[in-house]
Amino acid sequence: MTITLRFFRRMAGLLATGLLLAGSVSAQNTTNGQRDVLREITDVVGLKPRFQLRATTEVQNAAAVLYGGQRYLLYNPQFVAAVNRAGRTDWAGISILAHEMGHHLNGHTLRAGGSNPTDELEADEFSGFVLRKMGASLAQAQAGMAVVSDEQASRTHPGRQTRLTAIGQGWQRASQQITASTHGAAPSAEPARLATQPAPVRQVVARSAAPVSVLGKITFRAKPEVDFYVTNRLSVVRLDAAGQTAEVVGRLTRSESLSYPYVLIDGQQRRLYISRQGEIYDPNGRPVALLTDPS
Repeated sequence: MTITLRFFRRMAGLLATGLLLAGSVSAQNTTNGQRDVLREITDVVGLKPRFQLRATTEVQNAAAVLYGGQRYLLYNPQFVAAVNRAGRTDWAGISILAHEMGHHLNGHTLRAGGSNPTDELEADEFSGFVLRKMGASLAQAQAGMAVVSDEQASRTHPGRQTRLTAIGQGWQRASQQITASTHGAAPSAEPARLATQPAPVRQVVARSAAPVSVLGKITFRAKPEVDFYVTNRLSVVRLDAAGQTAEVVGRLTRSESLSYPYVLIDGQQRRLYISRQGEIYDPNGRPVALLTDPS
């Protein structure tokens, strides 16, 4: 997930010996000592900042890595400063960090193999989306990649123009969302009224304007005897022993990843990643469940 494949391999070797993080310095800002950039990025996408941002001279530029079950965003402060100077804006360095976070959130760091053009473009589009939400102009969102990317495509990375286009697509998508939200009436802020007892599944289906149907079954390795189902509303429900009542325990949401097109989010905002084959992985890349046909 780095700027060059050679650096990715070098970084992997350092991680294996524990040198990379042992020599790093923890940081909560990146550019001027004042901004909590990590929190700003996670805030605009509605996430908890469950990443560790590390400034370290052991890396040449920036990288998203998993180490010891923790997600890290690593960056060389001298590299970020140089990108900011070359791009003539602090947004340049922020876009690099947003790009690396995009690798984590799209599930790219859950699998081996290093960089590839598809993953890089997904992370580029994410960075454009995030920077628009943070208030950057399109030129500011593209400034970092305009400086660090190569003109021609390689086996691992797209060419500069393709990457700038992907950033622009993310930026435009966020801009359209912002425009739509300002033109529509604000939705009601009244909270949901909770029933004292869970409603039977049959009653839920009968009273619903659109019938609820089951699309898939989820079997967890730790609880193979408990039935979990995915409904046509992308809710994840757990049935009681008699199969009469259902409890909503999570939901599925689309991701930007081609390999992990859906993310399962539970009531505590924990995330599991669903592959195209139906395997479900935790953030550390361990298989924990399987999504199958309910029949």
